Amino acid sequence: MLSSRRLTCLLVVGSLVAVAVSATADDKGRTVKVKSTVELRSALAAAKAGTRIEVAAGTYEGDLFAAGLRGTTAAPIVIAGADAKNPPLIRGGANGIQLTDPEHVELRDLAFSGQTGNGINVDDGGTFDTPAHHVVLLRVTVTDVGPKGNRDGIKLSGVEDFRLDACTVERWGSGGSAVDMVGCRRGVIEGCTFRNTDDNSGDNAVQTKGATENVTIRRNRFDHAGGRAVNIGGSTGLEFFRPPLERWTRPKFEAKDIRVEGNTFTGSMAPIAFVGVDGAVVRWNTFHLPGRWAMRILRETNAPDFVPTQNGEFTDNIVVFRSDRWSEGGVNVGPGTAPETFKFERNAWLCEDAPGRTRELVRLPVAEKDGVYGRDPKFTDAEKGDFTLKPGSPAAKAGATAFKE
Repeated sequence: MLSSRRLTCLLVVGSLVAVAVSATADDKGRTVKVKSTVELRSALAAAKAGTRIEVAAGTYEGDLFAAGLRGTTAAPIVIAGADAKNPPLIRGGANGIQLTDPEHVELRDLAFSGQTGNGINVDDGGTFDTPAHHVVLLRVTVTDVGPKGNRDGIKLSGVEDFRLDACTVERWGSGGSAVDMVGCRRGVIEGCTFRNTDDNSGDNAVQTKGATENVTIRRNRFDHAGGRAVNIGGSTGLEFFRPPLERWTRPKFEAKDIRVEGNTFTGSMAPIAFVGVDGAVVRWNTFHLPGRWAMRILRETNAPDFVPTQNGEFTDNIVVFRSDRWSEGGVNVGPGTAPETFKFERNAWLCEDAPGRTRELVRLPVAEKDGVYGRDPKFTDAEKGDFTLKPGSPAAKAGATAFKE
C-alpha cells in the first residue's frame, strides 16, 4: 500500500500560495488529480520522478512556478490536462508557468492566455553549466500574451534536448516571439501553428539566438507570423550567451546548424531571416505572398570575433509573390554578411501578377542551380489556405508537400 503524503508547509499571502509537500519513494509513479490553483501549486511542489499531475478542465491562476523538477528518462514528470478535448486554462500572471532547471518534464494539453510577460518560461536558472533538459511541450496553446513589447508565447533559455509538438501560439507581444530560444541546443519544433499579424514588423514566430545550435523547425504553419516568421539568429545581449562568451575558443555566432523544412508560410514581411548565423538549411518550404522579401541576410551582433552571416542554404522551396509587394529582388542583404557563401538550388518562383517577369524580379546574391521561374505551382486552393499541390504541378518536387523526412 502506498504511504501517505505529508503536508509540511502552507502559506497564503494574497493570491500567492507557497506549498511544500514531502513524499516517500513509494509515491513515485503516482497520479495526482487537481481541480484548483492551490492544489496545482501543491502538486508541482511535491512532484517527483514519475509523477503525473492531471489538471481538471477549468480556469487556473497564472504565475505558477516550479524549480528543480527532476524526472528521468523512464519516469518523466508530466503535467497534463485531464481532458485533451477540453484543456484547462491558465489565465493571467506575469508568466503562466515558469519551470527553472527542469529535467525530463512534459507539459501536455494545457492552455495559457493573458500573461503580461511570457505564456511559458523554461530556463536554466542562470546556471549555464547545468542547462534545463529533456523538456516536452505537447498540444499546448498560448494566446494573447503582452500584447506590447518583448513578450513571448514560449520562452526557452538554456534548454537542451527539447521538443515542441502540435502546439499553437497566437497573438504574442509586438516586439517578441511565439517561441524565443536563447542558448538552446538539440531541439525540434514540429507540427505547430503560429498566427499573428504582419502589422508587427518587430516580432517573429520562432527565434533561435544567443548561441542556439542544432534545432529543427519542421512541418509547421506560419500565418502572418510577424515581421520575420523564422529569425535564424538575432541580436542577444552579450551577457546572455550560453555558454558565456569568455569561454569560447571557436568563432562566435548567434545560431548554428538550424534546419527549417517542410513548413508553410503565408504573409510576413520576410518569412526567413538569417541573422548572425553560421550554417542554416531552409528546404522544402512553401512561401505564399511574403510582404516584401523572401528572406533577409543580416548581421545585428557586431561584437569582435563573431562570424559574418554565412553558409546558408535555400533549396527546393516554392515562393509565390506579387510585384507590388516585392523589394530588392526578394533578398535583403545587410552589411557584415557573406552572401557569397550561400547556396540556392531547385527553388520554384512565381510572380503571381506578372508570371512572365518572374525571372527578372528574383535577384539572388549568387546564381541559382536548376531553379524554376514563372510557372504556376497549382495550389489546391490558395484562397482557402490549402497549399497542397494538384496533380501535374511543375513544382511537384518542391515545397512543403514534397517534404518526406
